[in-house]
Order: sequence, then structure tokens, then C-alpha cells
Amino acid sequence: MNEINILWVDDEIELLKPHIIFLEKKNYKVTSCNNGNDALELLNQSNYDIVFLDENMPGLSGLDTLNEIKLINDSTPVVMITKSEEEYIMEEAIGNKIADYLIKPVNPNQILLSLKKNLEENKLVSAKTTSSYQQDFRKIAMDLTMINSIDEWIDIYKKLISWEIKLENTNDSSMNEILESQKAEANVQFSKFIENEYESWFDQNQSNPILSHQIFKEWVIPELNDNQTTLFVVIDNLRYDQWKSIEPSILEDFKILHEQIYSSILPTATQYSRNAIFSGLTPLEMQKIHPDLWKNDTDDGGKNLNEYEFLNHQFKRLGLGHISHEYFKINNVKTGKKLIQNLRSLKSKALVSVVYNFVDMLSHSKTEMDVIKELASTDKAYRSLTQSWFKNSPLIELIKVAKSLGFKLIITTDHGTINVKSPTKVIGDKDTSLNLRYKTGRSLTYNNKDVYAMKSPNKIALPSINMTSSFIFAKNDLFLAYPNNFNHYANYFKNTYQHGGISLEEMILPFIVLEPKN
Repeated sequence: MNEINILWVDDEIELLKPHIIFLEKKNYKVTSCNNGNDALELLNQSNYDIVFLDENMPGLSGLDTLNEIKLINDSTPVVMITKSEEEYIMEEAIGNKIADYLIKPVNPNQILLSLKKNLEENKLVSAKTTSSYQQDFRKIAMDLTMINSIDEWIDIYKKLISWEIKLENTNDSSMNEILESQKAEANVQFSKFIENEYESWFDQNQSNPILSHQIFKEWVIPELNDNQTTLFVVIDNLRYDQWKSIEPSILEDFKILHEQIYSSILPTATQYSRNAIFSGLTPLEMQKIHPDLWKNDTDDGGKNLNEYEFLNHQFKRLGLGHISHEYFKINNVKTGKKLIQNLRSLKSKALVSVVYNFVDMLSHSKTEMDVIKELASTDKAYRSLTQSWFKNSPLIELIKVAKSLGFKLIITTDHGTINVKSPTKVIGDKDTSLNLRYKTGRSLTYNNKDVYAMKSPNKIALPSINMTSSFIFAKNDLFLAYPNNFNHYANYFKNTYQHGGISLEEMILPFIVLEPKN
């Protein structure tokens, strides 16, 4: 390993000579001094990888020296060593971002462990993570050939995301490439599974997975009670991996009661999946029962303007019209801030439903803005961007205020997105829908192997625009492009985040119930 330079500061440094000899035999270079002023002079002259600092020294104390060290170089890790276990000393040292805290007398192995933890932890963790994924790779590959239920797909997807998040903190690009390849293969197999099984999910005589139109009745309603307001937040377009990226910030104020996974209906598009959540109905049922509220792809006007009306009808249909509730849609910072200001006045409500649209706008803007394309060119970058937005958004403020008011919190989404890589040609008439991951219309021409085609939409609870309309859904990471000006659109939309089709990212979605920490 490269030589590690240690500065050890202790007014009894001579008594620590055996420790220094032990470290030098391990190929560490140790510079020592017996007071804070000399330590600061040495730090101004040379760079050290780590400082061991005695807390109880005459003259400039350990805590005062620590403050000065942080002014010289805030990134230098400092290990505080003290005879005292007084709480205020620990708090003062920790508040100044010490790397470790050791109580005298220390033995050489304690020092060695602290060095490895602070200077080699990333390298050791990286090596262990890579090794563990290599061992798990074969098992995942075998599991992919034998999966025959949605629960098994949920497990495999969660495992792949777990490895992806762990490996992103390593420098092993080859392992990341292997994982990316394994995710792609998983989506190939998942698309085949959906093509074979999806129609059967609407058979009332079978045990089927929870779908978009069922989560309110099955999972939200049971959480409601008269003594506590439930804040139900639907973050549009939030993938499972993005949920994991914002989860630590939320867990500062809340603890998880249940983490469940449901599947979005097809198309994995807002007008279908989100309307299904709030109506408690499939798109076909919405068209039949509420023709005044439902809009098909070819209809003029907004497709998600009636969620509150759909929710009211669902409550009445379930015999729960007496439940007091409010609904809010947040499209910008201003409306988010306004809800925060008014949240206390909603404490008498059993349910406050909030649709938060930012992630959806972020994913769509990626196709329009070169800056966003640069910022979110990979799933890792997309997670990081989501995390950064969340930490600075009105949504986290809303969640913190909800915690202070004692609200229960439910976080979910309507569908996810996938980074599309390759175009596949489709031909349709002028009334064909515009989405890049699904199309509905008459006389569609397409490559059979690239799409899941449904010529009888009613079989999967979708309405037909006319007698001969069908639906097609892009599989894997493909997107649908017309032959006219094909190369231009292929390049324009390649490596952008889209939704509407079949992939683990779009269909396997989080549903999290949390309660405020005391």
C-alpha cells in the first residue's frame, strides 16, 4: 500500500513509543509531537493522512487543537484519544466531526483498527462488495431461469437494486457493467413473464398480485382511523431505487411500519395508473362507470384532472362517504409551500391525499434539456439527482411538518421509468397515441418480438377507442419510433427516461407506511 503519514499528538508521547514502533513495522510513517501548537505548525508544513490527538494536554487543549486543525484542513480525519468519558467532551468532539473516539489506555490493535476503518474502509468495503456480488451472480442467473410468480420477480428486482446501490460506491466498473447486463437480462425474462401472465391477473377466480386500482381499498383504507390523520403522498414516477435514495432522509422523522410492493397496470402511464389508484377502478371500468370523467388517449384535454372526483366516488362506492378527506396536486414550489402553511388546519381530516409531480417533470424534461441529460445520464445519476431534489424540496418540509403534527405517512407512486436504449419501428394512422413506450390505435404495424400486443384490450381491462383498436407495449429498454425521420428520433430519445411499457423499473413499485418517531 502507499505510505500512510500519521501525526500523533500527546503530551506523554514518550510512553507511546511501543505503539509507534508497532505501526512503523506495519509500514505506517508516524510523526509525533507533545503539544497542540507544534501539531498545528507541522500541519501547516506537511500533509497528513490522519491525526491521533490527545484530548487532555496542558496549554492548547485537545478540543482547541481540534478546532484549529479543522480550520487548516477540514477533510483531515482526527481520532480523539482521552482518559475522560465525560459526555460533554464526547459531544464537543463529535460536533467537530471527529473520525473516531478512543478511551485510554489504548492498545496497538485499537489504533490499527481505527486506521483501517478511517483510511481503508472504502477499499475494504469495495473489495468485499465485489466479492459478494460475484458469489451471488450465479444464483441470480439461475433464479432468472426459474421464476414463475410476481413475488419471485419482486424479490429478484429488490436484490438487483440492492447490489446496484452497493456497487455504485465501488470503483469496480467491470462489476457495474456485469450487473447492468444482468438487469437487462432480467427485463428480457420479465417481459416474457408479463406477456404470458398479465391477462390472467384480471381473472377474478385466481389469486393475483395487488394492482394499481386495488391499493386504495386493500392498503390505504385499512390504515385510516379517527384519531390520526394519514398523509397519503403519491410521488409521480418514483421508481423503487429512487425510493431507496430518499428513504434515509424520511427515516430521520418517521419509522417504517410496512414496506410493500405492488404492480402498476399497463400502460405504465399517468392517465391509466394514477387514475386507477384514485378511482379504485380499471381503465375499462372508469370508461363505463364514469364516462364524464374518463378520457382516452385521443380525447382533447388533460387526462388527470379528475382524481379528486374519482376518489370521492370510490369512497361512496365502498360505503365510506362519511370519511373526511382532502386532495392536493403539487406542480410547483409555490403550491407546495402553500400546503405546508395550511397543513395544521387539515389535522381534523382522516386522509390528506397529495400528488407530487416533480419527478415526472424531471424525467420528461430530460428529453428536452441538455443540462438534465448530462445530470441524469445513468440510473446512478438519476437517483442522485432525485435525492438532491428531495433534500431541497417543499416535499421534505411537508413531511417534517406532518411528523410534528403526528400524522401517519404513506408514500407510493403510480409508475416508474426506464432509461430507453434502442428504437423499434412502428407504423400507425394519424389517430395513434403518441407515447414512446406504448401505442393504441387501428392497424398498427410493429415487430412482434419487441412488443406485447393486445388486440382485444378488454381482456386486460383497457377500453377500446374503436372496434379495431389494439394496444402494444414496448418491452425491455426499447422505445417506439415511426419510420419517417427514424434516425433523428432514434438519436433524440435514446438514453432518456420513458414510461408506459413493460419493465421491472416501470411496474414494480413501492408502497410504504410510516409512523412518526417520538
